[in-house]
Amino acid sequence: MINMFLLILVLMAICALEVKDLINAVIMLAVFSLVMSIVFYYLKAPDVAMAEAAVGAGVSTVIFVAAIHRSGGGRA
Repeated sequence: MINMFLLILVLMAICALEVKDLINAVIMLAVFSLVMSIVFYYLKAPDVAMAEAAVGAGVSTVIFVAAIHRSGGGRA
């Protein structure tokens, strides 16, 4: 089961690097972070999983989207 999540992590990281639209890259990084929190939960670290979900998928995604919006960009 965890092997599937690790494969998804690798695929999301590659997709986030290869995509040209910055908003889509941020969304892929948010999904990466959510999957990473699931991996932490399976590894019996629920406190780390909650922190990763809150900070990695929540706060950092909002900050990235705000920075992209303020810079007027979206395409790399």
